[in-house]
Amino acid sequence: MSTSTGNPLTAEVGSAALKSAIAKAARHLMPMLVILYFVAFLDRTNVGFAEAALRTDRGVSAGAFALGAGIFFIGYALFEVPSNLLLKRFGARFWLARIAITWGIVAAAFAFTTNDVMFNVLRFLLGVTEAGLFPGVIMFLSEWFPNKVRVQMFAIFYLAQPFSQMIGAPLSGGLISFGDSLGFARGWQVMFFVEGVLAVIAGIAALFFLTNSPAKAKFLDEDEKAALMGVMELEDRVRTEDGPTGIWRAMGNWKVWYFTVIYFALQIAVYGTTFYLPQQVASLIGKKVGWEVGVISAVPWLVGLFACYFFGKAANTIVRRRAWGTACYVLTGLAILGSGWAGANGQPVLGILFITLAVASFLTVGPITWAYPTSFLTGAAAAAGIGLINSLGNLGGFVAPLMRTGINDAVPTQSGVWGVISLGVFAFLAAAMVFGTKFFRMAKSDELLEPVAHH
Repeated sequence: MSTSTGNPLTAEVGSAALKSAIAKAARHLMPMLVILYFVAFLDRTNVGFAEAALRTDRGVSAGAFALGAGIFFIGYALFEVPSNLLLKRFGARFWLARIAITWGIVAAAFAFTTNDVMFNVLRFLLGVTEAGLFPGVIMFLSEWFPNKVRVQMFAIFYLAQPFSQMIGAPLSGGLISFGDSLGFARGWQVMFFVEGVLAVIAGIAALFFLTNSPAKAKFLDEDEKAALMGVMELEDRVRTEDGPTGIWRAMGNWKVWYFTVIYFALQIAVYGTTFYLPQQVASLIGKKVGWEVGVISAVPWLVGLFACYFFGKAANTIVRRRAWGTACYVLTGLAILGSGWAGANGQPVLGILFITLAVASFLTVGPITWAYPTSFLTGAAAAAGIGLINSLGNLGGFVAPLMRTGINDAVPTQSGVWGVISLGVFAFLAAAMVFGTKFFRMAKSDELLEPVAHH
């Protein structure tokens, strides 16, 4: 029989009814959430495949492209917290579906881009319409799954990123090649339109596959429902004692801002790498962006898929989360620096290897990073705090392409090595800050991660 070391929550986590409820919830909810984020990440980053074509066909300059790639995050940041609060009001099922349908319409409209201004306006609107998806899902999962297994669920959700690049990279490259062969449209137009429509379809499907809360879950029997709701209610009480209450207190809480800086540094690494990944791979192997570059670009995401899942599943104690989080941020920084060095020295194999390490490490550390704020935020405070962390943190995606382009313009090299190196510095800052959580006051919610004693 399992008993806790004095904490009723750890005892409940070992119950058969709760384990069954968690397994059923994962089977019913996670595939739809992964699909939503898969399409969202695809529509965010497919612009990298169209960069050269937009410049040739529509005269979109490198500076306008960098601004457009980043301005997405301005719209995203402005509407993130309001969107998360509306999700709390209307429920995840309806609001996540709304987000997907509207951003899909905007994503498809990129097929009709005519100039710099239209490109930038559409990128801004894409950020506005997608705002709230990621933090909404993070909040949704924190209301469905206990802290002990939350990183595992975050990691499953994060699998959408490598899937979107593994499948999305060759899909985007293939749609461009296929579209060019049609004769009546350009390949990049076909890519934008098809991938936008996929988001609309995913949004409609979400209305049928998501359930707002355990209390409304028809797929759980009464024992499972009682076990899951009991643990989540207990965790809510603990989080209420540990963290801020209310919207404004959450937005002013120093821990919320601490993790906002960490997430900002992570997004610098993520988007500074992913926006330019097709171009960097093309430069390393000496090929044009297309099917071959798309296939090679998928390799880092394949490795990242396994790293994200297995480390996320095992990161179920405070010590593991802190140690692995610190190590993964350090590895991200070193790998980004290595990819820049390889590009500058004409080492394509080493370049792909370093890119693969960077992708695998920043994918692994994302779910671990989100475990911290969801351990002390609940209710309206969670909606505001998680929204704030994600919105301001994602401004790293705005800064990264502009910083990389600006540094490359200031210190021009054929490989653009200095722009790449600048991205890695922020990963080391994040590593130091995650390690710094060792000196935080131990919260009651941390007890949820203590091993269950067996007697």
